[in-house]
Amino acid sequence: MDIKDLVSIILPKEVSDNFELTCIEKSTTERLDIYLDELSVLPEGEGIYLFKGFTSYSTVQDYPLRGKAVYLHIRRRKWQEQSTGAIVCRTFDITHEGTRISKEFAAFLKEAYR
Repeated sequence: MDIKDLVSIILPKEVSDNFELTCIEKSTTERLDIYLDELSVLPEGEGIYLFKGFTSYSTVQDYPLRGKAVYLHIRRRKWQEQSTGAIVCRTFDITHEGTRISKEFAAFLKEAYR
């Protein structure tokens, strides 16, 4: 088993399928920060796209691991459509609506506190 296999087991499927692990920091004894960058996949649609860097990090709280709070710091790629100059980003359905918590973690919490 390599690190990619381990990441796919630990992280939500949409995250492990579309982002690559760049860094893991154990900033305190109670917190684990996982940094991820979007894979280089062009947006769907017609046109020629040029890579224009990354967005700022978005932070999502996920399931705790080994008693540590887990925070996913996610950067999406920005693309410029060459003919129009429009900047576009792919969208992902990672968080529970209206929260900064992963969908799976929110479902777990909802069930646990019924």
